[in-house]
Amino acid sequence: MLNNASHSSPATTNQRRHLQDRAFKLLVKAAALLSVLVLAGIFFLLIWNGFYMFKEVSIWEFFFSSEWNPGALKNPQYGIGGMVVGTMLVTIAAMVLAFPLGIALAAYLSEVASPLMRGFVRPLIELLAGIPSVVVGFIGIVVVGPFLAQTFNLPNGFTALNGAILLAIMALPSIVTVAEDAIRAVPRSYREASYALGSNKWTTLIRVTLPAAGSGIIAAGVLGVGRAVGETMTVLMATGNALEVPDSLFDSVRTMTATMAIEMGEVPFGTTHYYSLFAIGATLFIMSLLFNLTAEYLAAKFRRLS
Repeated sequence: MLNNASHSSPATTNQRRHLQDRAFKLLVKAAALLSVLVLAGIFFLLIWNGFYMFKEVSIWEFFFSSEWNPGALKNPQYGIGGMVVGTMLVTIAAMVLAFPLGIALAAYLSEVASPLMRGFVRPLIELLAGIPSVVVGFIGIVVVGPFLAQTFNLPNGFTALNGAILLAIMALPSIVTVAEDAIRAVPRSYREASYALGSNKWTTLIRVTLPAAGSGIIAAGVLGVGRAVGETMTVLMATGNALEVPDSLFDSVRTMTATMAIEMGEVPFGTTHYYSLFAIGATLFIMSLLFNLTAEYLAAKFRRLS
């Protein structure tokens, strides 16, 4: 009888573990499915409400006109061309500033810095992620904006460059954290093989470690772009909100997110103006989706090469 109990106990334990593993897999699948359903629901909501606007406004006018005056009584205009250009200008300029600096900081922290220096610098970088966007926007108004106006002899500092600098600061923690983890994940054998061939630390970093971490570095860039393109309060406060196509970084711009934030609270429900804001949101969603798909393709290509 004792033998029967001892023989049945492992089987019962294995069955329990099997049930636990199966329940955990189902839980993970349910969480993944829920996230996809939520994302699809948001996209459907934006598309469904934005579709009503195109009953009154042509697709050509909406995307290729830069005239935005939905509150006009006689001839309202719904062109978002200037907003799209402004959004892309600020985002690209922010990434030009943040991405190289973020990768350089990540490489320094993972490959060069001493443990003491790493323990001091990394918390400071991560602390930037906790600064509220309204505080960053306020800094842009009272510090960065006046500095740009004085340096470049501008009438005011509320320009695309002001917003780009602030967005670069906000995107930096995400880029550094993800890129550093990707660089640390490169197998040590890669570095040792490079050293065995006579390479020094800097050659190994540039020609071996960073290319091997390419997929993670691209993911860091995607997170940085997502942080920049979706930011609202900072660009609303610091870029001037001018409804025109900018000629340079020294012009005032209005981004798509800023337009939605400014006008959604006061627009009458069910009007063409109301639905046009959903169309702007859908456009921004599709732009972000296309960029993420492109980045995922590039990351997969890097993984195959490495």
